Amino acid sequence: MKEQNTIKGVFLVAIGASSFGMLASFVKLAYANGFTTAEVTLSQVLLGLFGMLFINMIRKKQTNEPTPTAMNKRNLILAGTSMGFTSVLYYLAVSFIDASIAVVLLMQSVWIGVVIESIVTKKFPSLLKLFAVGIILLGTMFATNVMNYDVNLDYRGVFFGFLASCSFATTMFASNVVANHLPAPIRSLYMLCGATIIVFTFAFITQIGPNNSAIMAVFYETLTNHVAITRDFNWSIFYTWGVLLALFGTILPPIFLNMGFPNTGVGLGSIVASIELPVSVTIAYFLLNEQVILIQWIGILLILSAIFIMNSNLLFKKEKI
Repeated sequence: MKEQNTIKGVFLVAIGASSFGMLASFVKLAYANGFTTAEVTLSQVLLGLFGMLFINMIRKKQTNEPTPTAMNKRNLILAGTSMGFTSVLYYLAVSFIDASIAVVLLMQSVWIGVVIESIVTKKFPSLLKLFAVGIILLGTMFATNVMNYDVNLDYRGVFFGFLASCSFATTMFASNVVANHLPAPIRSLYMLCGATIIVFTFAFITQIGPNNSAIMAVFYETLTNHVAITRDFNWSIFYTWGVLLALFGTILPPIFLNMGFPNTGVGLGSIVASIELPVSVTIAYFLLNEQVILIQWIGILLILSAIFIMNSNLLFKKEKI
């Protein structure tokens, strides 16, 4: 029975991580259809918020289920702001660089999470984790193919991609420590509220609100790699690409991941969740025709190996139970 639950958990975590891995390619396609970063991000979080609200309305509450306090709600909303920053920064990165490169930069959240954990706990990382971090950095060099002088990575894409990984690492850390006694759907709902605040602010500044000043034009052009947009917000994004982005970005991943992790444990679950990286690269290859050469696949395998190493203690500990 335990083995069956583990297999079920692996399957659920794999679905959740794979869903998230498709996002970058969908965003690229939305950009190709003329939509902006503001339109893409706002449609995703708002539709995701409504979807999660609906799920909370129809779900069956468990006996003695804890009720979130005002402090729980506030802390979850604050933690959710990092989700909003991740969406904005990640999608800005995708506007400058290939989706396959952007997801590699996002995976730097693995070693950044080690740094955050070390600062918060005031404990120096183990040699095993330091070794894994070194492999991740080496794998990143290969996966982004920076050693090839013919490759011209836009510095803005790299910058936004790294900031997105920092924000994503913060989100993962907060998800494990903030009000974790509450059911996953409730926690996800309030965190999405925080994400919506950040994304709506970005959308208002860059497109919804008045943006015809010279300062705003320069700001927008610098951020999005496009001439400042003077047209109105294209609300059709909500019934086109927004539905797909919300489904695969803010609804399916938290549901499947929260259902799967209790059965897999943190170690095995983290390893399975790393399937997001090869899925994202593969989808970008088929949908966007982005070329991925052998050295980049070697880099991806190195990053996946490092994730396995970092979670090996937790994985083997679970197997002995």
